Order: sequence, then structure tokens, then C-alpha cells
Amino acid sequence: MTDQTEKAQRFRDAHRKGAPLVLPNAWDPGSARLLAGLGFQAIATTSAGFAFSRGRLDQVGQNSRDDALAHAAELVDAVDLPVSADFEDGFGADPATVAETVRMAAEVGLVGCTIEDTTGDPDQPIFPFNHALARIEAAIDAARACPFPFTLTARAENYLHGRADLEDTLARLKAFEAAGADCLYAPGLLDLDTIRTVTSALEKPFNVVIGIRPKGISISDLAEAGVARISLGSSLARRAYGALIDAGEEILGPGTFSEAEKGAPFATIEGLLRDLQKA
Repeated sequence: MTDQTEKAQRFRDAHRKGAPLVLPNAWDPGSARLLAGLGFQAIATTSAGFAFSRGRLDQVGQNSRDDALAHAAELVDAVDLPVSADFEDGFGADPATVAETVRMAAEVGLVGCTIEDTTGDPDQPIFPFNHALARIEAAIDAARACPFPFTLTARAENYLHGRADLEDTLARLKAFEAAGADCLYAPGLLDLDTIRTVTSALEKPFNVVIGIRPKGISISDLAEAGVARISLGSSLARRAYGALIDAGEEILGPGTFSEAEKGAPFATIEGLLRDLQKA
């Protein structure tokens, strides 16, 4: 528990407005170890990357809670870094289920997780405000019961589901903040101006995910906008799978291998893994 407590505090302390933690998302132990070898301070899981690694779609319900917890435990065991998890909707609509998910997250060695206000229902993709808040309140209660500073990140998902409603998104984020969430998150905000509006309205750290929108921005852009954490979501996994698709299409199309030959050298990969073993 001492080691988990130290990692949890280190993770919490790394969330600083204007000097954001860059949090890459790994999808298997190998990617986690390579990211650690590159020098990142912490890693997170990606529900999409994990689903793709299992040949599944990135949809609520495709991965069970047991699957997600076992996957998270693998990453915790793979690296000597703080690990947070993307736990989607908390694996259930009921607040008690969400609370149990947070308790189980702590038990497998995680130092934090995200909980979304998504339902998994394409016709009504976002939980009503009061129910969404009740779920986050239950998650926060479970996080506070941990014997270490578990970082609970509350996500407002409007913009990912075609609901570009900044007023409602801010109302949710402010309510989650008032309830005690440690970090706030609204993926898919349209531009840096909108991000600035959100960060200026919040006291707690705000997370921006790269790979959705806005695109073409830098760490310094987001630091200037007051962001405290930058996650990569499924971006790295999609980049890796994109390379596989490009190589496969070239082989089956013109019958050449230039894309396949772009792979990282054995020496680079094994050097990172070897250095990590020495550390």
C-alpha cells in the first residue's frame, strides 16, 4: 500500500494548471513498458485501444468490468509508474455499481480512473443531469474511502455525442467539481477558445484528450489555455493499428513492402525494454 500511496500522490501532484501532465494511454503490457521506457511520468488505459486489441468494437458493454480490471492489473504489474484507467460508464447505470467499480479499481493497484456520463444507448446517449451527478457522487465517496489519494476524473460526454451544448457541459463539470471530483474532462471540445472558457470556469484540473478535436495543437498551446492534464486516448493505439492497416493494404494491393519496412528497429524496441529492466 505504501508504494501505491506514493504513486497516487505523485500522480495527483502532477496535475498542474499551465504545466500539464502528459498522460499516454497504453493498450497492452508491451505498449505500457515502451511508454515507460520513453520517460513518461504515468500511463492510463484506453477502453478503445483495449477493445481493438481484443478484436472488439469501442462501445459501452463490449468489455466487461472483469475484463477491464484484469487488463488494468496487467498494466499496473508491467510498469513502475502510476496507472489510471478509462472505465467508461463505470460498468453500470446504478450509482452503487459505479462505486463498486472504483473500489475494485483501487484493489487492483490503480491510482485513479475516469467515469463518464454516457449511457451506451444511442438514442439517449447521456444520463440526465441529476442521475449523472448521483453516479459521480457515489464514485467520489468510494474514492475518498480509499487509504490513499485516489484521483477520480469525472467526464461530461456531450460533445462526443453530437451535443455541442457548452452551457450543459459546464453545468455538469461544475456540479462534478462541487461534489469533489479531482479532475474534470469533456472530450471533443471544438477549439482552444472553448477550452479556455472551461478551464477559467473551473478550479480543479481539467483534462484534454488529443486525437479528437481540436487538432494541430501543442502542449504549450494547452498549457497556455490552463489545461492540467493531456491524455492521448486511443490516438497511439489507432496510430499503431493504422500502420498495420497501411502495410497490409500495400502488400495485398501493389504487392510491395515499404510500409512494413518502416517498423521500429529491434535495437530501438529492445533497448527501451532493456533500459526499463535495469531501472
